Amino acid sequence: MRKDSPALQQALRELEQLHPKKIDLGLERIERVLKHLGNPQHNLPPTIHVAGTNGKGSTAAFLRAMAEAQGLRVHVYTSPHLVSFCERIVLAGNIITETALLDILARVREANDGEPLSFFEATTTAAFLAFSETSADLLILEVGLGGRFDATNVIDRPAVSVITPIDYDHAEFLGRDLAQIAREKAGILKAHTPAFSAEQTNLVRAVLDGEASKTRCKLHSMGEHFSAYAQQGRLVYEDETTLLDLPLPTLRGAHQVKNAGLAVAVAKSLLIDEGAIAKGIETANWPARLQPLSKGPLAKMANAAGAQLWLDGGHNPHAGRALANTMAELDASEPRPLVLIMGMLANKDAPGFLDAFEGMAQKLIAVPIAEHASLSPENLIDIAKGRGIKAQASDNVEEALSSILKSKPKLPPRILICGSLYLAGTVLAQE
Repeated sequence: MRKDSPALQQALRELEQLHPKKIDLGLERIERVLKHLGNPQHNLPPTIHVAGTNGKGSTAAFLRAMAEAQGLRVHVYTSPHLVSFCERIVLAGNIITETALLDILARVREANDGEPLSFFEATTTAAFLAFSETSADLLILEVGLGGRFDATNVIDRPAVSVITPIDYDHAEFLGRDLAQIAREKAGILKAHTPAFSAEQTNLVRAVLDGEASKTRCKLHSMGEHFSAYAQQGRLVYEDETTLLDLPLPTLRGAHQVKNAGLAVAVAKSLLIDEGAIAKGIETANWPARLQPLSKGPLAKMANAAGAQLWLDGGHNPHAGRALANTMAELDASEPRPLVLIMGMLANKDAPGFLDAFEGMAQKLIAVPIAEHASLSPENLIDIAKGRGIKAQASDNVEEALSSILKSKPKLPPRILICGSLYLAGTVLAQE
């Protein structure tokens, strides 16, 4: 994927100037501009609406792969992107072209007529417009932030609502009250629309059940109505009427078994057959989620030293625990010293993320994230040292990797680049 052209970068900067806040939750502004455009959100294929804290993108990737294995043409809307903004909008299986995106963004700006409109509202409007003008069988629509007042929630009749694991994140917008966070994410539930939830904590589960009851929505919950687990190298899915023996996902980590299981439950509700479900589990691709790096200059450096190099964009405590669990599983089968190269945005919970690596990571190298308000390397070093992890700073990922390899540890290390999707994007841009 190529980086955005100067023309697209300029168009996106112009959208950012329409509203003083990067994020401002609410539906009035997007409903206004959508009305000027003829309400394209009412002319979409059956829609799977996905909210949650972690696993939204992976679950969407599984669902897309399953639907495409069935022969369906699938639109997808996700955020953020890794390298190019065009990644966010997939039209009937293909990433939107810059030419098409520039045209649609211009139409959104014209319809908005200079009124306040947040960046996400503007780009979501553009996505709805693109989706409405391209034929497809299914739309997978990922919530940007929260749920109830997220710009995507102008969809009034989704085919299915999906809620992935809910935990703390975006505290400056959603607060630190987990029950309230769950209520906001449950705002995508609609009357008489089937809904599926991942495994949740008892508190979150109780909130979701209550919100589903209020909206007269039938909520199917993992752990009660269906389950998914790894057994003898396979993924076993069970619900009240079905037992499926499926391949393990190619996406790494025990959490991906759960994400795939959630996708299976949704796919079954859409009458996608077992063969397509199995193929989708095996072929789903979602970059920067426990991705082993095998090409590009960084991978070449690591391979030459016999080191393993992994990339993940996880950036909150829940993601940290999932990552640490997978690193522990890898270490059990092939012991290697674990070194983190980490950058994180200043508004994220770095202490909560690193708690999971206490006693596991031998060293951390802190790096800044270019063009973003990242936590200073000095702060990351202090947080790491407070958890017994040796730490130092580097100016960038390349320098960090070089310093790790030059130290020549007794065993070639397992190196995990982590802490931010924006950092992951800078790495993937080098491939």
